[in-house]
Amino acid sequence: MKLLAAVAGIFFAGALAAQEPAATPDPAEAARTAADRLSRAGRMLNDAQGARNRVKALSETVHAYEDGLEAMREGLRRAAIREETLTRELQSREDDIARLLGVLMSMGDTPAPVLTLHPSGPVGTARSGMILAEVTPALNSRASDLRETLNEVAILRGLQQTAADRLAEGLQGAQKARTALSQAMADRTDLPRRFTEDPVKTALLIASTETLEGFASGLSEIAVDEAPGSLPGIAERKGQLPLPVQGRILRRAGEQDAAGIARPGIVMATRPRALVTTPAPATVRYRGPLLDYGNVIILEPQAGILLVLAGLDVVYGQSGQVLPGGSPVGLMGGAAPGADLIIPDAPQQTGAERSETLYIEVREDNSPVDPAQWFKTDEG
Repeated sequence: MKLLAAVAGIFFAGALAAQEPAATPDPAEAARTAADRLSRAGRMLNDAQGARNRVKALSETVHAYEDGLEAMREGLRRAAIREETLTRELQSREDDIARLLGVLMSMGDTPAPVLTLHPSGPVGTARSGMILAEVTPALNSRASDLRETLNEVAILRGLQQTAADRLAEGLQGAQKARTALSQAMADRTDLPRRFTEDPVKTALLIASTETLEGFASGLSEIAVDEAPGSLPGIAERKGQLPLPVQGRILRRAGEQDAAGIARPGIVMATRPRALVTTPAPATVRYRGPLLDYGNVIILEPQAGILLVLAGLDVVYGQSGQVLPGGSPVGLMGGAAPGADLIIPDAPQQTGAERSETLYIEVREDNSPVDPAQWFKTDEG
Protein backbone atom coordinates (compact mmCIF):
# COMPACT_ATOMS: atom_id res chain seq x y z
CA MET A 1 0.00 0.00 0.00
CA LYS A 2 2.82 2.40 0.90
CA LEU A 3 4.52 1.52 -2.36
CA LEU A 4 1.40 2.45 -4.33
CA ALA A 5 1.13 5.78 -2.48
CA ALA A 6 4.74 6.60 -3.24
CA VAL A 7 4.25 5.66 -6.88
CA ALA A 8 1.21 7.93 -7.13
CA GLY A 9 3.08 10.81 -5.48
CA ILE A 10 5.95 10.52 -7.94
CA PHE A 11 3.52 10.30 -10.83
CA PHE A 12 1.92 13.63 -9.92
CA ALA A 13 5.33 15.24 -9.24
CA GLY A 14 6.42 14.13 -12.69
CA ALA A 15 3.32 15.67 -14.23
CA LEU A 16 4.15 19.02 -12.63
CA ALA A 17 7.80 18.84 -13.69
CA ALA A 18 6.74 18.18 -17.28
CA GLN A 19 5.10 21.60 -17.32
CA GLU A 20 8.45 23.39 -16.88
CA PRO A 21 9.54 25.59 -19.84
CA ALA A 22 11.84 24.21 -22.48
CA ALA A 23 15.56 24.71 -22.15
CA THR A 24 17.50 27.36 -24.04
CA PRO A 25 19.43 26.44 -27.21
CA ASP A 26 22.13 23.80 -26.70
CA PRO A 27 25.21 25.47 -25.13
CA ALA A 28 27.35 22.42 -25.86
CA GLU A 29 26.78 22.81 -29.61
CA ALA A 30 27.61 26.52 -29.36
CA ALA A 31 30.94 25.71 -27.70
CA ARG A 32 31.78 23.10 -30.33
CA THR A 33 30.98 25.56 -33.13
CA ALA A 34 33.24 28.14 -31.46
CA ALA A 35 36.04 25.58 -31.26
CA ASP A 36 35.72 25.03 -35.01
CA ARG A 37 36.02 28.79 -35.57
CA LEU A 38 39.20 28.90 -33.49
CA SER A 39 40.61 25.97 -35.46
CA ARG A 40 39.91 27.89 -38.67
CA ALA A 41 41.73 30.92 -37.25
CA GLY A 42 44.71 28.69 -36.46
CA ARG A 43 44.82 27.48 -40.07
CA MET A 44 44.60 31.07 -41.29
CA LEU A 45 47.59 31.97 -39.11
CA ASN A 46 49.66 29.20 -40.68
CA ASP A 47 48.60 30.21 -44.18
CA ALA A 48 49.35 33.89 -43.50
CA GLN A 49 53.06 33.20 -43.06
CA GLY A 50 53.42 32.62 -46.79
CA ALA A 51 50.75 35.01 -48.01
CA ARG A 52 51.67 37.59 -50.61
CA ASN A 53 49.94 40.34 -48.65
CA ARG A 54 50.88 39.32 -45.11
CA VAL A 55 49.40 42.43 -43.49
CA LYS A 56 45.96 41.77 -44.96
CA ALA A 57 46.14 38.05 -44.21
CA LEU A 58 47.25 38.62 -40.63
CA SER A 59 44.60 41.31 -40.10
CA GLU A 60 41.94 38.83 -41.21
CA THR A 61 43.49 36.22 -38.93
CA VAL A 62 43.37 38.52 -35.89
CA HIS A 63 39.72 39.30 -36.63
CA ALA A 64 39.00 35.57 -37.00
CA TYR A 65 40.58 34.93 -33.61
CA GLU A 66 38.57 37.77 -32.07
CA ASP A 67 35.34 36.31 -33.48
CA GLY A 68 36.24 32.78 -32.40
CA LEU A 69 37.28 33.81 -28.90
CA GLU A 70 34.09 35.82 -28.47
CA ALA A 71 32.02 32.82 -29.54
CA MET A 72 34.01 30.48 -27.30
CA ARG A 73 33.58 32.74 -24.27
CA GLU A 74 29.84 32.89 -24.94
CA GLY A 75 29.59 29.12 -25.41
CA LEU A 76 31.58 28.49 -22.24
CA ARG A 77 29.46 30.99 -20.32
CA ARG A 78 26.22 29.40 -21.52
CA ALA A 79 27.53 25.91 -20.66
CA ALA A 80 28.38 27.08 -17.14
CA ILE A 81 24.94 28.65 -16.72
CA ARG A 82 23.20 25.51 -18.00
CA GLU A 83 25.27 23.25 -15.73
CA GLU A 84 24.51 25.43 -12.72
CA THR A 85 20.79 25.46 -13.57
CA LEU A 86 20.65 21.66 -13.84
CA THR A 87 22.62 21.21 -10.63
CA ARG A 88 20.28 23.49 -8.70
CA GLU A 89 17.28 21.70 -10.19
CA LEU A 90 18.63 18.34 -9.04
CA GLN A 91 19.35 19.73 -5.58
CA SER A 92 15.82 21.12 -5.29
CA ARG A 93 14.37 17.73 -6.23
CA GLU A 94 16.53 15.57 -3.96
CA ASP A 95 13.54 14.23 -1.99
CA ASP A 96 11.58 13.47 -5.16
CA ILE A 97 14.58 11.72 -6.72
CA ALA A 98 15.25 9.72 -3.56
CA ARG A 99 11.62 8.54 -3.50
CA LEU A 100 11.80 7.64 -7.18
CA LEU A 101 14.97 5.60 -6.70
CA GLY A 102 13.53 3.95 -3.61
CA VAL A 103 10.35 2.91 -5.42
CA LEU A 104 12.26 1.62 -8.42
CA MET A 105 14.56 -0.43 -6.17
CA SER A 106 11.58 -1.84 -4.22
CA MET A 107 9.77 -2.77 -7.42
CA GLY A 108 12.91 -4.36 -8.79
CA ASP A 109 13.48 -6.50 -5.66
CA THR A 110 9.85 -7.67 -5.34
CA PRO A 111 8.65 -10.64 -7.42
CA ALA A 112 6.03 -9.59 -9.96
CA PRO A 113 3.18 -11.75 -8.55
CA VAL A 114 3.76 -10.48 -5.00
CA LEU A 115 4.00 -6.88 -6.21
CA THR A 116 0.34 -6.72 -7.18
CA LEU A 117 -1.11 -8.56 -4.15
CA HIS A 118 -3.30 -6.44 -1.91
CA PRO A 119 -4.31 -7.23 1.71
CA SER A 120 -8.01 -6.51 0.98
CA GLY A 121 -8.31 -9.39 -1.42
CA PRO A 122 -8.84 -9.91 -5.16
CA VAL A 123 -10.63 -6.59 -5.74
CA GLY A 124 -7.85 -4.60 -4.12
CA THR A 125 -5.28 -6.64 -5.99
CA ALA A 126 -7.01 -5.86 -9.28
CA ARG A 127 -7.11 -2.18 -8.47
CA SER A 128 -3.44 -2.11 -7.49
CA GLY A 129 -2.56 -3.80 -10.75
CA MET A 130 -4.51 -1.19 -12.68
CA ILE A 131 -2.70 1.61 -10.81
CA LEU A 132 0.70 0.09 -11.50
CA ALA A 133 -0.15 -0.40 -15.16
CA GLU A 134 -1.15 3.26 -15.33
CA VAL A 135 1.89 4.78 -13.61
CA THR A 136 4.68 2.44 -14.76
CA PRO A 137 5.23 4.34 -18.06
CA ALA A 138 5.41 7.59 -16.08
CA LEU A 139 7.98 6.06 -13.72
CA ASN A 140 10.06 4.88 -16.66
CA SER A 141 9.84 8.35 -18.20
CA ARG A 142 10.91 10.00 -14.93
CA ALA A 143 13.85 7.61 -14.61
CA SER A 144 14.83 8.31 -18.21
CA ASP A 145 14.63 12.10 -17.66
CA LEU A 146 16.79 11.81 -14.54
CA ARG A 147 19.37 9.74 -16.43
CA GLU A 148 19.48 12.28 -19.28
CA THR A 149 19.86 15.19 -16.84
CA LEU A 150 22.74 13.50 -15.02
CA ASN A 151 24.39 12.69 -18.35
CA GLU A 152 24.01 16.31 -19.50
CA VAL A 153 25.58 17.60 -16.29
CA ALA A 154 28.54 15.25 -16.77
CA ILE A 155 28.91 16.28 -20.43
CA LEU A 156 28.75 19.99 -19.61
CA ARG A 157 31.36 19.68 -16.87
CA GLY A 158 33.73 17.88 -19.20
CA LEU A 159 32.97 20.34 -21.99
CA GLN A 160 33.78 23.32 -19.80
CA GLN A 161 37.25 22.00 -19.08
CA THR A 162 37.87 21.22 -22.75
CA ALA A 163 36.52 24.62 -23.80
CA ALA A 164 38.67 26.42 -21.22
CA ASP A 165 41.76 24.67 -22.61
CA ARG A 166 40.69 25.53 -26.16
CA LEU A 167 40.13 29.13 -25.12
CA ALA A 168 43.63 29.33 -23.66
CA GLU A 169 45.08 27.94 -26.90
CA GLY A 170 43.05 30.47 -28.87
CA LEU A 171 44.39 33.33 -26.77
CA GLN A 172 47.94 32.18 -27.45
CA GLY A 173 47.20 31.94 -31.16
CA ALA A 174 45.68 35.41 -31.15
CA GLN A 175 48.78 36.80 -29.47
CA LYS A 176 50.99 35.14 -32.07
CA ALA A 177 48.88 36.68 -34.82
CA ARG A 178 49.12 40.14 -33.24
CA THR A 179 52.88 39.83 -32.83
CA ALA A 180 53.26 38.71 -36.44
CA LEU A 181 51.04 41.57 -37.58
CA SER A 182 53.12 44.12 -35.66
CA GLN A 183 56.26 42.78 -37.32
CA ALA A 184 54.65 42.81 -40.75
CA MET A 185 53.60 46.43 -40.23
CA ALA A 186 57.14 47.36 -39.20
CA ASP A 187 58.51 45.68 -42.33
CA ARG A 188 55.96 47.26 -44.68
CA THR A 189 57.48 49.49 -47.32
CA ASP A 190 54.92 49.31 -50.13
CA LEU A 191 52.56 52.10 -49.01
CA PRO A 192 52.50 55.38 -50.96
CA ARG A 193 53.12 58.64 -49.12
CA ARG A 194 51.35 61.92 -49.72
CA PHE A 195 53.71 63.99 -47.59
CA THR A 196 56.64 63.87 -45.19
CA GLU A 197 56.13 64.96 -41.61
CA ASP A 198 58.28 67.77 -40.22
CA PRO A 199 59.07 66.61 -36.65
CA VAL A 200 60.06 70.10 -35.45
CA LYS A 201 56.83 71.68 -36.64
CA THR A 202 54.91 68.78 -35.15
CA ALA A 203 56.52 69.29 -31.75
CA LEU A 204 55.80 73.04 -31.90
CA LEU A 205 52.18 72.40 -32.86
CA ILE A 206 51.69 69.99 -29.97
CA ALA A 207 53.29 72.42 -27.51
CA SER A 208 51.23 75.39 -28.68
CA THR A 209 47.76 73.83 -28.73
CA GLU A 210 45.47 72.91 -25.85
CA THR A 211 42.52 71.47 -27.76
CA LEU A 212 41.94 68.89 -30.44
CA GLU A 213 40.37 71.58 -32.60
CA GLY A 214 43.49 73.73 -32.40
CA PHE A 215 45.73 70.79 -33.21
CA ALA A 216 43.57 69.67 -36.15
CA SER A 217 43.56 73.15 -37.62
CA GLY A 218 47.35 73.16 -37.78
CA LEU A 219 47.88 69.71 -39.31
CA SER A 220 48.57 71.12 -42.76
CA GLU A 221 51.55 73.03 -41.33
CA ILE A 222 53.49 69.89 -40.41
CA ALA A 223 53.31 68.39 -43.93
CA VAL A 224 56.29 68.82 -46.25
CA ASP A 225 56.17 68.23 -50.02
CA GLU A 226 52.52 67.22 -49.91
CA ALA A 227 51.11 65.82 -53.14
CA PRO A 228 48.15 67.79 -54.50
CA GLY A 229 44.64 66.40 -54.68
CA SER A 230 42.67 64.14 -52.38
CA LEU A 231 41.65 60.52 -52.02
CA PRO A 232 38.35 59.45 -53.60
CA GLY A 233 35.40 60.82 -51.63
CA ILE A 234 33.45 58.72 -49.14
CA ALA A 235 30.27 60.82 -49.08
CA GLU A 236 28.28 58.01 -50.72
CA ARG A 237 29.24 55.71 -47.85
CA LYS A 238 27.96 58.06 -45.17
CA GLY A 239 26.12 56.06 -42.53
CA GLN A 240 27.56 52.77 -43.82
CA LEU A 241 31.19 52.86 -42.70
CA PRO A 242 32.15 49.93 -40.47
CA LEU A 243 33.25 50.76 -36.96
CA PRO A 244 37.03 50.59 -36.59
CA VAL A 245 36.98 48.09 -33.72
CA GLN A 246 34.85 45.22 -32.46
CA GLY A 247 32.98 46.20 -29.30
CA ARG A 248 29.92 48.05 -28.11
CA ILE A 249 29.14 51.74 -27.80
CA LEU A 250 29.63 52.88 -24.23
CA ARG A 251 28.80 56.58 -24.69
CA ARG A 252 27.34 58.39 -27.64
CA ALA A 253 28.19 61.89 -28.81
CA GLY A 254 27.45 64.52 -26.18
CA GLU A 255 26.91 62.06 -23.31
CA GLN A 256 28.79 62.84 -20.10
CA ASP A 257 31.27 60.43 -18.55
CA ALA A 258 31.69 59.73 -14.83
CA ALA A 259 33.61 62.98 -14.42
CA GLY A 260 30.84 64.99 -16.07
CA ILE A 261 32.87 65.59 -19.27
CA ALA A 262 30.96 65.43 -22.56
CA ARG A 263 32.81 64.99 -25.84
CA PRO A 264 31.46 65.23 -29.41
CA GLY A 265 32.64 61.73 -30.31
CA ILE A 266 31.60 58.24 -29.26
CA VAL A 267 33.35 55.90 -26.83
CA MET A 268 33.50 52.19 -27.61
CA ALA A 269 34.17 49.49 -25.03
CA THR A 270 36.48 46.81 -26.43
CA ARG A 271 38.28 43.75 -25.26
CA PRO A 272 41.98 43.97 -24.39
CA ARG A 273 44.34 43.87 -27.38
CA ALA A 274 41.49 44.36 -29.89
CA LEU A 275 42.60 45.25 -33.42
CA VAL A 276 41.70 48.73 -34.71
CA THR A 277 41.42 49.28 -38.47
CA THR A 278 40.67 52.17 -40.78
CA PRO A 279 37.08 51.98 -42.09
CA ALA A 280 38.04 53.51 -45.46
CA PRO A 281 41.18 54.35 -47.45
CA ALA A 282 42.82 57.27 -45.69
CA THR A 283 45.96 59.34 -45.29
CA VAL A 284 47.64 59.24 -41.88
CA ARG A 285 47.73 62.89 -40.81
CA TYR A 286 49.17 62.25 -37.35
CA ARG A 287 50.02 59.41 -35.01
CA GLY A 288 51.33 59.56 -31.46
CA PRO A 289 50.40 60.93 -28.02
CA LEU A 290 48.21 64.02 -27.95
CA LEU A 291 46.93 66.14 -25.04
CA ASP A 292 44.92 63.96 -22.64
CA TYR A 293 43.73 61.56 -25.35
CA GLY A 294 46.56 59.06 -25.02
CA ASN A 295 47.89 57.52 -28.23
CA VAL A 296 46.04 59.01 -31.20
CA ILE A 297 45.90 58.42 -34.92
CA ILE A 298 44.23 61.00 -37.13
CA LEU A 299 43.10 59.78 -40.56
CA GLU A 300 41.97 61.82 -43.55
CA PRO A 301 39.70 59.75 -45.82
CA GLN A 302 39.05 62.80 -48.01
CA ALA A 303 39.85 66.50 -47.97
CA GLY A 304 37.97 68.30 -45.20
CA ILE A 305 37.13 65.15 -43.21
CA LEU A 306 39.22 63.87 -40.30
CA LEU A 307 38.73 60.67 -38.34
CA VAL A 308 40.27 60.77 -34.86
CA LEU A 309 40.91 57.50 -33.03
CA ALA A 310 42.22 57.93 -29.48
CA GLY A 311 43.14 55.60 -26.63
CA LEU A 312 45.21 52.99 -28.47
CA ASP A 313 48.16 51.21 -26.88
CA VAL A 314 50.05 50.44 -30.12
CA VAL A 315 49.76 52.64 -33.22
CA TYR A 316 50.79 51.44 -36.69
CA GLY A 317 51.79 53.45 -39.74
CA GLN A 318 53.61 56.70 -40.36
CA SER A 319 52.35 60.21 -40.96
CA GLY A 320 51.88 60.82 -44.67
CA GLN A 321 51.18 57.18 -45.57
CA VAL A 322 48.07 56.28 -47.52
CA LEU A 323 46.34 53.24 -46.01
CA PRO A 324 43.92 50.95 -47.87
CA GLY A 325 40.50 50.45 -46.29
CA GLY A 326 40.51 47.86 -43.53
CA SER A 327 44.21 48.33 -42.81
CA PRO A 328 45.30 47.90 -39.19
CA VAL A 329 46.13 51.16 -37.44
CA GLY A 330 46.75 49.88 -33.92
CA LEU A 331 45.93 47.66 -30.97
CA MET A 332 44.05 48.44 -27.80
CA GLY A 333 45.78 48.06 -24.45
CA GLY A 334 44.86 45.69 -21.67
CA ALA A 335 45.99 42.75 -19.62
CA ALA A 336 48.56 40.23 -20.73
CA PRO A 337 47.37 37.24 -22.79
CA GLY A 338 45.74 34.66 -20.52
CA ALA A 339 44.20 37.18 -18.15
CA ASP A 340 41.40 37.44 -20.71
CA LEU A 341 39.99 34.06 -19.74
CA ILE A 342 36.52 34.01 -18.26
CA ILE A 343 35.92 32.32 -14.91
CA PRO A 344 33.65 29.26 -15.21
CA ASP A 345 32.53 29.64 -11.59
CA ALA A 346 31.15 33.13 -12.36
CA PRO A 347 28.92 32.66 -15.43
CA GLN A 348 26.83 35.79 -14.88
CA GLN A 349 29.27 38.35 -16.22
CA THR A 350 28.18 41.92 -16.79
CA GLY A 351 30.43 43.02 -19.64
CA ALA A 352 33.40 43.99 -17.46
CA GLU A 353 35.58 41.92 -19.83
CA ARG A 354 35.39 44.85 -22.30
CA SER A 355 37.79 46.87 -20.20
CA GLU A 356 39.36 49.11 -22.88
CA THR A 357 37.85 52.20 -24.49
CA LEU A 358 38.41 53.75 -27.90
CA TYR A 359 37.33 57.32 -28.54
CA ILE A 360 36.10 58.06 -32.09
CA GLU A 361 35.57 61.59 -33.36
CA VAL A 362 34.68 62.76 -36.86
CA ARG A 363 35.48 66.32 -37.93
CA GLU A 364 34.14 68.03 -41.06
CA ASP A 365 35.91 71.26 -41.96
CA ASN A 366 37.41 71.09 -38.45
CA SER A 367 34.00 71.02 -36.75
CA PRO A 368 32.95 67.85 -34.88
CA VAL A 369 29.90 65.96 -36.13
CA ASP A 370 28.09 63.00 -34.60
CA PRO A 371 29.98 59.85 -35.71
CA ALA A 372 26.61 58.06 -35.87
CA GLN A 373 26.04 60.00 -39.10
CA TRP A 374 28.95 58.16 -40.70
CA PHE A 375 29.18 54.74 -39.04
CA LYS A 376 26.89 51.76 -38.83
CA THR A 377 26.32 51.87 -35.09
CA ASP A 378 23.37 49.52 -34.75
CA GLU A 379 24.18 46.82 -32.26
CA GLY A 380 21.61 44.32 -33.51
